[in-house]
Amino acid sequence: MLTRPVLLYDGNCGFCIRWVDRVRHWDRHRRIQLVAVQRRREVPGLPDIAEEALDRAMHLVHPDGTVVSGGSAVRAVVGYLPSGRVLAPLLRVPGMPPVLDRGYAWVAARRHRLGCREGMCGI
Repeated sequence: MLTRPVLLYDGNCGFCIRWVDRVRHWDRHRRIQLVAVQRRREVPGLPDIAEEALDRAMHLVHPDGTVVSGGSAVRAVVGYLPSGRVLAPLLRVPGMPPVLDRGYAWVAARRHRLGCREGMCGI
């Protein structure tokens, strides 16, 4: 059983690592456990998520076991952050969730080109 949300991200992606480092900085109370997909087997209680889905987007697993991914995971992560109270309502403005989902999908599909450094991504 999970005691706090777990954010699963691509630990081989420079872009992903940089954004997770930002989340780590913003999450002053350490409410979110940050786990590279490549190390997810080390965290008991995580549900099985298909490799293809994990490669396509980050996933947030809530303590109750529910899973959200992509833009929905961004919205959920923001809700756990101390400063998220300011930003979270903006992410729920009518029309914003689909825009965030499309933007997330666009960036995710190009993340290796956006964030690779020498020897980091392996692509």
